[in-house]
Amino acid sequence: MSSLTHVAISARKIIRYGIFFIIFILVGNALLKAGIGIYKRIFPAPPPPATVKYGKLNKIPFPVRDPAPKLTYTLETPDGGLPKVSTQIKVYFMPKPNPNLLSLDVAKENANSLGYGGDPQQVSDTIYRFNNSDFPSSLEMNIVTGSFSISYDLNSDRTPLDTIPPVPEVAAADFRGLLSNSNLLPLDLTGPTAHDFLKLSGAKFVTALALSESSVVKINLFRKSYDDMPSMTGNPNEANVWAILSGAQNKNQQVIAAEYHYLPVDETQFSTYPIKTPEEAFSELQNGQGFIANLGINKDEGNLKIRRVYLGYFDPENETNFFQPIYVFEGDNGFFGYIPAVTPDYYDN
Repeated sequence: MSSLTHVAISARKIIRYGIFFIIFILVGNALLKAGIGIYKRIFPAPPPPATVKYGKLNKIPFPVRDPAPKLTYTLETPDGGLPKVSTQIKVYFMPKPNPNLLSLDVAKENANSLGYGGDPQQVSDTIYRFNNSDFPSSLEMNIVTGSFSISYDLNSDRTPLDTIPPVPEVAAADFRGLLSNSNLLPLDLTGPTAHDFLKLSGAKFVTALALSESSVVKINLFRKSYDDMPSMTGNPNEANVWAILSGAQNKNQQVIAAEYHYLPVDETQFSTYPIKTPEEAFSELQNGQGFIANLGINKDEGNLKIRRVYLGYFDPENETNFFQPIYVFEGDNGFFGYIPAVTPDYYDN
């Protein structure tokens, strides 16, 4: 009897200590994982070296503008400082279109689908003008890049302005439908859609306060964000693809003006490059470097407050080799300034 009691006591001890051991292992493993996680957050592993497989990059083709007035800048962001960013970023390849014997035929097909048939007039080696046979409207297209401009002569015919234009949502859908039917709506032209109400004042359009006061509506189609960074154009208030639309019932009278300057980005081909710190970029802005994309109403020399700082990509209007990152500085009164983000030693002189 005593031996059975001894065995039972020993068994209970083994079970108890076994349970304690299992709990110790589980708790210890959890604490170890938590400790490793905390360590990695405090001391993260450095990223692999930037690949820089394209070597030296061409300078970002910012538009040519008149010199901006001298400004000083004060940083007043919501958190009071500059953002924390990675030490490297992707640069995407932008394939260039190649001219070929079929370039003019393709341009004729695209122009015809946009409402401009017939034989075009050659303006230059690459630019051809297509006229609408029924209305004073013309389209000029670069047969190599596919870029085009549309203009309607309102001095000859103002009937498109007799009807209130469509609401922005309908106008945007109409413009997208026109491009889609012509196979001119690329997959990454899915960024923000912006609009402006315009009215004719003298010989030019000016801003109208509401749809009821407007003669036309302008629709801007921006490129999508890449890696959660917005695509920024030379004028942040205007996309590289836009149209001014009227409320006319006849489709040939609906587009009063348009610009289409789209250059493809190959998302499968990219390389990483080291970038400047936000402090370095802000210092360059303070020293008058970079590009003033929109001065806003800051017409005089003085101090300007910077409210937001973030990374974006510059969406070029003219041909270039790469889709490149920039620092964007937003300030008071509509100010936008751009600084190339890649470190200077990776740019051609």
